[in-house]
Amino acid sequence: MLLLKGGHAHDPQIDLDDVIDILIVDGNIARAEKNIDEPDAQVVDCTGLEITPGLVDMHVHFRDPGLEYKEDIATGSAAAAHGGFTDVATMPNTDPVCDTGASVAYQRARGEEVGLVNIHPIGALTREEKGESLAEIGDMVLAGAAGFSDDGHGVQSASMMRTCMKYVSQFDRTVIAHCEVDDLSGKGVVNAGRASTRLGMFGWPGLAEEAEVARDIALSRSTGCPLHIAHISTKRSLELVREAKKEGLLVTCEVTPLHLFLTEDDITDTYNTNLKVNPPLRTKEDAEALLEGVLDGTIDAVVSDHAPHAAHEKDCEFELAAFGSVGLETTVPLLLSYMAKKKLLDFARFVELLAINPRAILRLRPVTLAPGSVASITVLDSQKKVTVDTEYLQSKSKNSAFLGSTLQGAAVTVIKDGVITYQS
Repeated sequence: MLLLKGGHAHDPQIDLDDVIDILIVDGNIARAEKNIDEPDAQVVDCTGLEITPGLVDMHVHFRDPGLEYKEDIATGSAAAAHGGFTDVATMPNTDPVCDTGASVAYQRARGEEVGLVNIHPIGALTREEKGESLAEIGDMVLAGAAGFSDDGHGVQSASMMRTCMKYVSQFDRTVIAHCEVDDLSGKGVVNAGRASTRLGMFGWPGLAEEAEVARDIALSRSTGCPLHIAHISTKRSLELVREAKKEGLLVTCEVTPLHLFLTEDDITDTYNTNLKVNPPLRTKEDAEALLEGVLDGTIDAVVSDHAPHAAHEKDCEFELAAFGSVGLETTVPLLLSYMAKKKLLDFARFVELLAINPRAILRLRPVTLAPGSVASITVLDSQKKVTVDTEYLQSKSKNSAFLGSTLQGAAVTVIKDGVITYQS
C-alpha cells in the first residue's frame, strides 16, 4: 500500500482541485479524500506538492531496435520517468522500421521488462516508411499499436496517404502526420527567411509544413479518418487546424516546447547544433501564436519529440548535424517555469495537455485520480529548481537544446500501476 499525504490534486476529468490524500492498494486507487489514516501504508509526503494523473508523452524516439547507440528502451524509459511520465508513445522510424506486428510486440515486451513506463508503439503507415505500399496495419493493431505515422518525413503521395487513412479509419486509430513537402523543404536546415539569410544556410519554409497540413486535413474530411498533426510549428498551420476543428473534423495537433519557447533568433553565429531540429525553429510570431493555441485549446497536446543523437552526430558542421533534441526531461520543467512566470496556464489545462488528451488521441484507457482507477500518478514540485546539464539528463544522449538552462519545477515522484518508478 502507498499513501500520498497532503498533496494538491488536479484532475478536471472529475472536477478535482483540492488538497487530499490518495491511498493506493494493489495497483489501484482505493480512496481519495481528506485525512486518510492507514498505519500499514508506505507514506509519501506530498505537502506543498501537486498531484496529477500520470503524464503521457505521445511523441518520442527510443531508437530501439537498431540505433541503440543513441538510446534504447531502458535508457529512454529512465529518462521518461525522470521527466515525470508514466506513458510514452514511440515513433516507428527505428532500424528496421516498426511496420509489423512483431516489431510492435517487441517494443511492448521490452518496455514491460524494463518496467519504468508504459510503452505504446506507433506503427508505420507504409512499409519501411517508403511511402509506396501499406504496412501491416491490421497486424500491428492486434499487437497493440496505439496509432500510425511515417514520422521523420511526410507521406509525399496524396493518393498513398488517402489509402492509408481509409485503411486506418477501420481500426479506431489515429493517423499522426509529419507534415513536410520534400520538394519545398529541400536541403533546408533552418527557417527560410531572416535565419537562413543571416546564417548563410539553406532555408526551410513554413509552407513545406502548411501545404501538407492543408492536404491531410482535406484527406481526413474525405475519409473520416482521425488526423493528428505532429509537432506543429507555424501560425498558419495552427490556423488550418483551428478551422478544421470549427468544421467538426476529427483533427487534433501537438506542439513541442522547442517551438513554444525558442525561435530562429536563438540560433546565433555559434551554430549550436542542438538547435537544429525538424521542423526548424520558426519566427517569434509563430511561437507566440502557438502559445496562444496552447492557452485557447486549439493545441491538444504538448510533446517532447525526444530525438536522441550520439555526440559525434551533433559535434560537426551545422549543415551535416543530425536533426533533433532530447526533451523528455525538460518538457515538464519548461511548462512549469512558464506557468510560474506568466500565470496564464493553470494545472487543469496542464493535465489536459499532458495526461487527458494524449490518452484520448491514442485510444488509451483513461486514468483519473478517482477511486477505482489504475494508480498512474505524477507528483510535481512547482518550486524545485533544476539545472539542465549532462549530469541531470538520464538519456543516453545529451543533445538538449536547453543545456545550461535553470528551470523552476519538476517531477519528484512517479507512480506507474501502483509502483514508484522515480523518486527524487
